[in-house]
Amino acid sequence: MSLEDLEKFVESFLFKHQGVYFQRDLATPESIDAVGHFEIRESDVFLVTYPKSGTIWTQQILSLILNEGHRSGTEAINNMNRAPWIESNVYNIDYDKRPSPRLFTSHLPHYLMPRGMRNRKGKVIYVSRNPKDVMVSYYHFQKMVANVGKAEDFETYFKLFISGLVAIGSWFDHIKGWYSNSEDYNILFLKYEDMKMDLRSAVLKICKFVEIELDEEAVNTVVEKATFKNMKRDPLANYTFVTDDLLDHTKGDFLRKGIVGDWKNTLTVAQNETFDKLYKEKMKDFPISFVWDLEQH
Repeated sequence: MSLEDLEKFVESFLFKHQGVYFQRDLATPESIDAVGHFEIRESDVFLVTYPKSGTIWTQQILSLILNEGHRSGTEAINNMNRAPWIESNVYNIDYDKRPSPRLFTSHLPHYLMPRGMRNRKGKVIYVSRNPKDVMVSYYHFQKMVANVGKAEDFETYFKLFISGLVAIGSWFDHIKGWYSNSEDYNILFLKYEDMKMDLRSAVLKICKFVEIELDEEAVNTVVEKATFKNMKRDPLANYTFVTDDLLDHTKGDFLRKGIVGDWKNTLTVAQNETFDKLYKEKMKDFPISFVWDLEQH
């Protein structure tokens, strides 16, 4: 498929607004623009990621840190409700009535976030992941998403991804945009691979950043409940509660593998060489490096 054909394909189920693609049934240009006017509180915490970068995992960690009822298992509230998506309010929650500290999740680029954040109001936790694993995870995820066209094979999806023709657009633009504008925000950068290597340290970093002090027992509980194995068994965390009109659960698990280096099982040598060349070109001055395979780390 040519680039023009690929663009026609994605525009049948995504719309482009302010330089970014969004899923038609989850947002409108008006709802995206409204986010910019959202009234921020100093205590608000925003988890921001490019899709498939550890969003649900970090959502679980934050939910456990900020909600004692979640840690103790006394509240049957799912994580989409605890940390709702600011750009896609599927539950029609009145955010103004939520008690502080409010926790939100977002995939938006920095320039579409609430404008009040740009004077370092509120807190942002940005989690990044090596883009080859992101791409493979996103490929499998798009098979589950209802109301979107499916790439017929990974080669097609590879072309879509490197061209930025996916929901939320270019991985390169997203991470570089947030990093290069980080001085405008009160922001903590975390890497998925670091979290995989030392989850406890990541939990403690997040606790310090959101200014919540937990005793050792509570920290242990957060770490235990945020392991991939336990999250996969937890219906409040693993998005099995999402209805079939949004996700087709017969096509796979929302939480699939959660490993570092799975891209090696999917990318061909030629695809890997193409991606490496593109990465070198796009990220040559970028100061953050990624772990591509934990076995070689």
